[in-house]
Amino acid sequence: MAALYNERWEIETTLDELKTHQRGPAQVLRSRSPEGVEQEVWGYLLVHHAIRSLMHTAAQDIDADPDRLSFTRTLRLVRRQVTAQAAFSP
Repeated sequence: MAALYNERWEIETTLDELKTHQRGPAQVLRSRSPEGVEQEVWGYLLVHHAIRSLMHTAAQDIDADPDRLSFTRTLRLVRRQVTAQAAFSP
């Protein structure tokens, strides 16, 4: 039961990363069609996966647990690397 409780909180943390930090608390999906909403959600999920993959690689480089790295700090770092010409912000 204790292991399941930990897994639940990992899922809750991921949802928080997506909804609060990556997308923003007041940001709503812009698409007006079901297909557009689906595309937008997939975009958010792909960006989240890319950031988590980057964190995993960085953790391996320093021989650390990826769960010990901050998603918010990594997201800020990635956003600083996106140029002004980009059509979107992760």
